[in-house]
Amino acid sequence: MSTTKPTLVILAAGMGSRYGGLKQIDSFTLEGETIIDFSLYDALQAGFGKVIFIIRKCFEKEFKAIFNNKLAGKVKIDYVFQEIENVPRKFLNSERIKPWGTGHALLMVKDIVKENFAIINADDFYGREAFDAMAIQLRNTDKNSANFSMVAYPLKNTVSEYGYVSRGECAVNEKGFLIDIIERVRIETIDGVLKSENEIGQMTPINEETMVSMNFWGFTPKCFEFGNALFLEFLEENRENLKTEFYLPTIVNKMLMAKKATVKALESNSKWFGVTYIEDKETAQKEICKLKDMGLYPIKLWN
Repeated sequence: MSTTKPTLVILAAGMGSRYGGLKQIDSFTLEGETIIDFSLYDALQAGFGKVIFIIRKCFEKEFKAIFNNKLAGKVKIDYVFQEIENVPRKFLNSERIKPWGTGHALLMVKDIVKENFAIINADDFYGREAFDAMAIQLRNTDKNSANFSMVAYPLKNTVSEYGYVSRGECAVNEKGFLIDIIERVRIETIDGVLKSENEIGQMTPINEETMVSMNFWGFTPKCFEFGNALFLEFLEENRENLKTEFYLPTIVNKMLMAKKATVKALESNSKWFGVTYIEDKETAQKEICKLKDMGLYPIKLWN
């Protein structure tokens, strides 16, 4: 078991187009807490030793104003920026309006993360159990290996009532290792049936018990070598595509297909919820309130 505490990396550079604002810093409790606050609280309880936020430069001031004071003296904090220009010069295109996705975001921390780490979305509530399981896994993983991990949730627990969502559909073998992951960019309930958009744009039924990734991954620093090479290939192939994104699960899947890595699937019974749409906010607020009432979180997290 490693004595080095794992790091938590938070994907927080999204502009919240479907939500209608920066959901990363939106308040979800009467005490002014964001969803990130609960992930941070759970991560610190589980033994993570450092936090790195991946954000956009344009909201750096607002972000730091919220989190720096809360976390002062509790955990080391760092910030990195994901911007359109964070690619080799020959791939810059003045017409592109947003960065290159979650796989691109991962590569923003390659120069500062030297230990095992978890990476999560800023707008998802993962639950204490998920952080405990991941922290144990990371502490027991050789940082020089390509032995990765992820937390998986049943699809039915991760959809929104208010529109479509994107999920990584997971295939797991009998030993609990991920063997394939397919990025489903559109999953929604249509006429009471969960459906997913297939490769030719048709909506077809998908089993509600399907295990999916919510972008809660556990990596060693080895992921950066392969991820960087893949991203350069992606940029070459998509020079003219101004909207395409490089997804984090794509890196994982390509490594699996090339037998360059293993990924242990850690199934979580924690209650997951997230905010894709502004209408999701009320549900998230009620769920957080219930958890506080049950005593799973203090009324004021950071007192």
